[in-house]
Amino acid sequence: MEKLENIKLFVFDLGGTLMEYKGMHLSWTGYYKSGFEYVNKQLRLGLSEKQIAEAIQIFTDYNPAVNPREKEINPEIIFKDIIKDWGTSIPVSKIIEVFFESLKLEPVIYEDSIPALKSLKESGFKIAAMTDVATGMPDLMHKNYVTPLLPYFDLYVSSLSCGYKKPNPKGLQDISDYFGITPENMVMTGDSFRDVNAAKNIGCRSILINRSGGRPQNLGQNFTVTNVLEIMKLI
Repeated sequence: MEKLENIKLFVFDLGGTLMEYKGMHLSWTGYYKSGFEYVNKQLRLGLSEKQIAEAIQIFTDYNPAVNPREKEINPEIIFKDIIKDWGTSIPVSKIIEVFFESLKLEPVIYEDSIPALKSLKESGFKIAAMTDVATGMPDLMHKNYVTPLLPYFDLYVSSLSCGYKKPNPKGLQDISDYFGITPENMVMTGDSFRDVNAAKNIGCRSILINRSGGRPQNLGQNFTVTNVLEIMKLI
């Protein structure tokens, strides 16, 4: 078996790699209608169906799965655009809070995640998170969903904190600069082509996690595992 050599730093994606949201839609856009209806009801805004439909369309237009982009956009900018014609004085931060409250997201940390992170840490490796935040979600809210994982990271970087979504390598470059560790001594672990391509774009190695256990996709990754504990066999 080929081994990971000369690695000093492990970088992990979060969603689909170390955790997931229980029972969530295949696409975040599946939440938009119910989310804005909930905001309308809870905050007694008196929005018309047309206003809700326009809000859904604006939010959809910002979604990078619909309109691809790498540059990240601050949630307050997105929601200010959404509510610009609502005629409300309610702070945009409150509207964001109530919108995401409606989603009732239930984070589930995979059972292998913490044991793997703990083993890597005890083996002397540096560990960082590099995660893309859902469109419109504040970074602090995103971090709160993954609180059990945070003690195992020496550094947390998100698309909001670095300004770019994967496969742009800006987040990985920030991590490399922070630790003073070159990309050749780093490895990125994730569950999508964005993770693999971000690694390629900076020149570090990549591990694709294939939790389904089916035939793994060939995305150009260096290694494939079915859970993160298998990484220990590679070092």
